[in-house]
Amino acid sequence: MTNAYDYIKKSIRENIRSNLIEFRRGKTVEKLDKPTDIGRARKLGYKAKKGFVVVRVRVKRGGHKRSRPVKGRMVRNLTINKSLAMNYQWICEQRAQKKYPSLEVLNSYKIAKDGKGFWFEVIMVDPNRPEIKNDHTINWICNGKNKKRPFRGLTSAGAKSRGLR
Repeated sequence: MTNAYDYIKKSIRENIRSNLIEFRRGKTVEKLDKPTDIGRARKLGYKAKKGFVVVRVRVKRGGHKRSRPVKGRMVRNLTINKSLAMNYQWICEQRAQKKYPSLEVLNSYKIAKDGKGFWFEVIMVDPNRPEIKNDHTINWICNGKNKKRPFRGLTSAGAKSRGLR
């Protein structure tokens, strides 16, 4: 049985090449008017009302490299490959949170990848809006203990990287 979201997903996949060209030209962290994959966004808690914001974040693919030391004989630090325990999705959520500190990260999902990068859409919520405070399904994010969730590994991607699923 197929529904409207299945047709939307199929059309998104067909147009992904033209979308990737636009994604590459865009900024690393970019606020969007509406989500690219509306079905996936709604499954993860997005609602088309004031207070919900969607941000597209690009992260480079490949190993998490760090630069070599410029001076001195630091044998320990000569390794340039660094194995991070964080996945790309978690890194994108943190970058979106850093760019928009007044918003809170609700969830995120992958939209595209190519040879150079991954693109994720991060669903963010403004906890100071009255529309959010009055909505009993999402007003838990207004609580003080839910501030800066991606930095503490409390989002879905963070919990997965920490081995909690």
